[in-house]
Amino acid sequence: MAKDPGRVLIFDTTLRDGEQSPGASLNLEEKLAIAQQLARLGVDVIEAGFPFASQGDFAAVQRISDQVGGSEGPIICGLARASKKDIKSCAEAVAPAPKKRIHTFIATSDIHLEHKLHKTRKEVLEIVPEMVAFARSLVEDVEFSCEDAGRSDPEFLYEVIEAAIAAGASTINIPDTVGYSTPSEFGDLISSIDKYVPNIDEAVLSVHGHNDLGLAVANFLEAVKKGARQLECTINGIGERAGNAALEELVMAMHVRRRYFNPYFGRDLDSPTPLTAIRTEEITKTSRLVSNLTGMMVQPNKAIVGVNAFAHESGIHQDGVLKNRLTYEIVDARTVGLTDNRISLGKLSGRSAVRARLEELGYDLSREDLNEAFARFKDLADRKRDITDRDLEAIVSEQVQQPEARFSLRLVQVSCGSSLRATATVTLADQDGKESTTAAVGTGPVDAVCRALNALAGEPNELIEFSVKSVTEGIDAMGEVTIRLRREGHLYSGHSADTDVVVAAAQAFVNALNRLVSCKENHSIHPQRDVVTKEKRPTI
Repeated sequence: MAKDPGRVLIFDTTLRDGEQSPGASLNLEEKLAIAQQLARLGVDVIEAGFPFASQGDFAAVQRISDQVGGSEGPIICGLARASKKDIKSCAEAVAPAPKKRIHTFIATSDIHLEHKLHKTRKEVLEIVPEMVAFARSLVEDVEFSCEDAGRSDPEFLYEVIEAAIAAGASTINIPDTVGYSTPSEFGDLISSIDKYVPNIDEAVLSVHGHNDLGLAVANFLEAVKKGARQLECTINGIGERAGNAALEELVMAMHVRRRYFNPYFGRDLDSPTPLTAIRTEEITKTSRLVSNLTGMMVQPNKAIVGVNAFAHESGIHQDGVLKNRLTYEIVDARTVGLTDNRISLGKLSGRSAVRARLEELGYDLSREDLNEAFARFKDLADRKRDITDRDLEAIVSEQVQQPEARFSLRLVQVSCGSSLRATATVTLADQDGKESTTAAVGTGPVDAVCRALNALAGEPNELIEFSVKSVTEGIDAMGEVTIRLRREGHLYSGHSADTDVVVAAAQAFVNALNRLVSCKENHSIHPQRDVVTKEKRPTI
């Protein structure tokens, strides 16, 4: 059996693989906010980014390493290809963290070796120990991944893993990179690695997987039964293509079915000891934060965190739940932090009361951020009688999108109706505070606003998604708007909330424009798609 920590370690890659979701780019402040919440959630490892990809990614990993976790918090990890430049950059980025890890990888499947790396198996077997040893010379904690392990020749895989462990890797990750495996196949692969790699007891076995066939969570749970003790997952299952295994589903599956999994850890059936260190009551809040900041809405019927996850429409179900919730619910909604709390705050409430409630919700704001949040709260309280926790979450989640903005919205005004052509007047300010105003006509008020903003910004794009939903119930509910723009095949999302959905749409559009400009100025590379060129690759 591989080195066993006695429970399942949760390795969260929302800020790295999750951010690779089309349109889900995050700025530094957003990444920091998510990392702080992941620490509160209790994840064991935060993969904060891919430092060599861009200056922005390097800065984000370095800032998270410096400010999140501490000696009692999570390990801060950075991703690096099997290249000295990548690994050195990663080491520099994670240096401030009390607990740090370099996660380096190289492909092992024949299809990747032939078509992507243009290398032989022998060459890869030479690269792996040298690069792992180099990483180990810079940090004590090194993880090695065999990219596309699910389609690799097992015999070659065993050789690579043995070499990586011998060179100093203390965690070995087995990725189902393209989401091709079925649970029985994936479980068999983990078992075979445990059986045929002679030094596997010196490393923790980890798994990473994508959800292309909808099997990622099932694959991971089977891997746990076969000895995997680290799961690499994301909040809401976001990530490349169809996404990653969802953290909330994995954690709650092991929580609810603990009696089933206990024997695989050598425990008694009824052992009450949790199988992970996750604070489950933080799950809903974390899901909402990630959804708000990435602009990736959670589908209503999503397990654990979807809005319908604890809703009952059928009369038979409603009757059963009213008599005893256990008739149709296997998870207590309070276990994942889902409540209908309303706060007794209004337009007469003071700054201290608002700060105290935000702290209870897990938000630690600086003095400047609190002042801005309080101003937005007072503005909302003038328009809305009942303020809910979800309203406060919407205010704070949008607020962290503002730093590093190229454009800021100063005014939006529309006229429309059944006998009028929708017309919008908007004022936009640039980084220097210079304001520009224009008007535009559209098929509706939102279309007119977007046309006017595009005319002022001068950044060509195509609006491909506009969605709006209410944060809470009632005619005075805040409306959450998500907008997604496309340029040159890349997607950029923006999110905002306001009691006026047209204002929310305008701000969401500006947020998306700011992401577009930021990504254009901070060119990055993709760790799975981009190889190190001959000019960049060191002699190995």
